[in-house]
Amino acid sequence: MAEARNQSALRDELTVPPPPVDLLVSQPVAAQPAPPPPPLGSAVAQIRIPRIGLDKAVVEGVDLSDLRRGPGHYSGTPLPGQPGNSSIAGHRTTYGAPFFRLDEMKPGDPILVSTVQGAFRYEVSRVFVVSPNQVDVLNPTQGDQLTLTTCNPRFSAAQRLVVTADLKGPAAPASEPVTSPTKGLDLDPAVTGQPAPPVADEVVGASGDPSERAPSALWGSVVLALGVACAILGRLWRRWPARLLIAAPLLASLWTFYSHLAKAIPS
Repeated sequence: MAEARNQSALRDELTVPPPPVDLLVSQPVAAQPAPPPPPLGSAVAQIRIPRIGLDKAVVEGVDLSDLRRGPGHYSGTPLPGQPGNSSIAGHRTTYGAPFFRLDEMKPGDPILVSTVQGAFRYEVSRVFVVSPNQVDVLNPTQGDQLTLTTCNPRFSAAQRLVVTADLKGPAAPASEPVTSPTKGLDLDPAVTGQPAPPVADEVVGASGDPSERAPSALWGSVVLALGVACAILGRLWRRWPARLLIAAPLLASLWTFYSHLAKAIPS
């Protein structure tokens, strides 16, 4: 529910139509100049992946608070549709799980993105797995591509699943470079052909907060106890009054349990 509200707010903020499903080649808006670097937490794009039924707004930033709202754009990489390696991370098991089925992607599959600069088509080139510290997947590239990252396997943060896709058609003008909030990694411009920008220390993925395990277990026990109490009251008393009596605390406990569990499990 919270993710759906956040997505609705992001779409309203972006005010651009979703990319058409029959888009065959990128269509940047010729008269549209490059936008300034977006602030963290703002809407930057809409992404549509027909194969896995994904249609989401993309938020700027990859902190946990950002990814709870939807897929997040790595600050310090180009915006989608611009020249270079634009990179996006997303949850796989919680907060709407936008990248839950990302492992189903095949080479040649389209990934469609729309921004204020136009509509863009990418086609998948590779689907592979890396360790969390293999940040070279976020490095600048000579070609124009989109990189998607998420945890792998599901419910684990041991690895990162990566999908790369090549831009089909012209790119939009690039925004002015910005400094990433993450630490930098020295790259060799002779290899990349571009100045070395800052990149993340780790490919984004949430391994789960250990401090949330105890509250998750506690509230899970509360939910279980309320369920047992409802069953017992239903036998000793009348079933419907028992259910009505337990409903409010049970729903509140379920919500609290899920809130802690979503932070505890790898996402």
